[in-house]
Amino acid sequence: PWTCEKAWRQSTPGCGRLMRRSASVDPATESSGAREGAGRQGSRAVVIKPPGSWSSLEIAELWQYRELLSFLSWRDVLIRYKQAVLGVAWAVLNPLVTMVVFTVIFGMLLGVQSGGDVPYAVFSYTALLPWNLFAGGLSRGSTSLVARANLLTKVYFPRLVIPLSSVFTGVVDFAIAFAMLLILMPIFGVPYTWAMLWVPLLTVFCIVTSLAASLWLSALNVLYRDVQYIVPFFVQLWMYLSPVIYPVDQVPEGIFRTVYSLNPMTGVIQGFRWAILGEQRPGYLMLVSLAVVVVLLLGGLYYFKRMERNF
Repeated sequence: PWTCEKAWRQSTPGCGRLMRRSASVDPATESSGAREGAGRQGSRAVVIKPPGSWSSLEIAELWQYRELLSFLSWRDVLIRYKQAVLGVAWAVLNPLVTMVVFTVIFGMLLGVQSGGDVPYAVFSYTALLPWNLFAGGLSRGSTSLVARANLLTKVYFPRLVIPLSSVFTGVVDFAIAFAMLLILMPIFGVPYTWAMLWVPLLTVFCIVTSLAASLWLSALNVLYRDVQYIVPFFVQLWMYLSPVIYPVDQVPEGIFRTVYSLNPMTGVIQGFRWAILGEQRPGYLMLVSLAVVVVLLLGGLYYFKRMERNF
């Protein structure tokens, strides 16, 4: 078999990247007339076959479409804040107002403690950073394929680009909200530590967790539109099952805490609090959460590719 190098230009306005798709053509089945016509025009015929149920994941192909991925992600950011009066200030107001509400209701009225000397306001804000990144990516990613159905039917590109771009959109909000945390820490008397150098790696872990869940839900949403109505309730319930409002120490040790660590966001949030606030290392909680994320991600990738023929 020989490989065709012909390229299609992306039809999305503003994106001028030439996207190439290699396809195999069987010379035995190709007619001589088609060969001669292709030779005269200086091009070759291309046959695009639907992927098999458990075909190769073709992860390396995503690198060829990295410009499309960045374009779609940045476009979502611009569209979101284009006609907003406060603009990107919403990236700070969202976790900041939620922090105030949590501090008043849970910290003052209900007496929930941070589990250390850290003020409850910074304690809750630190957890809200990875949680908002995860929840926003999951909400956008789960409906991304249906929302961009018109783009999927116009031009070929790896379908994984769609949920990936939806998840990556939240990185901008995360960076702005994290800058506010750096301002709040000296105000509340929380010192900076060298462990904060782990924050970029923990952020990647959070993004991968959101992507792993989005792959399952986005593919299911194409077949069952009920998913888009279940996701908001699912995200809200997931927050209460994660150590956002309360510390992990309030979960009984032993089998209960081990089962609790099966929630991948347990390791993510506890990792952020360790890196930023100097709390106890997540230890085996991080290892269990990491193992769960790896299983969810690999399963989600294979399931996504299997269902790709439906979209």
